[in-house]
Amino acid sequence: MMVNVYLIFNGNCREAVEFYAEVFGTDMPQIMTMGDAPEDPDYPVSEENKKLIMHARLNISGSYVMFSDNVAGSAFTQGNNISLAVVHNNVDEIKNWFEKLKDGGKVEMELQETFWSKCYGSLTDKFGIHWQLSHESNN
Repeated sequence: MMVNVYLIFNGNCREAVEFYAEVFGTDMPQIMTMGDAPEDPDYPVSEENKKLIMHARLNISGSYVMFSDNVAGSAFTQGNNISLAVVHNNVDEIKNWFEKLKDGGKVEMELQETFWSKCYGSLTDKFGIHWQLSHESNN
């Protein structure tokens, strides 16, 4: 199991990822934009958001740091733009942790299958800590 830091940027994520890759001497990561995601009529991506970064990940000294842009038009508060991402290969554990973390908290996205994970959800717990829980198979 891994717990990763997830940093959210206000439209300048690509610049930040490229900067950190250079600073720490890592390979440039694969960068997925919001426009790269499969189309979903329930959640259409605006032209303004298509160029924004949906996900990038750097390995910095053996730890993964993940990055994305905030969706254009959404509230952004610098300093509150960090979440913890728990990536695990056991769906039952993910469900158990999610249920416990959401007690007294606020769910942003219920656990569900996405195009990148068979089980993903996000929430803010009762202490104001933002969590992303995601299944990742060992295959």
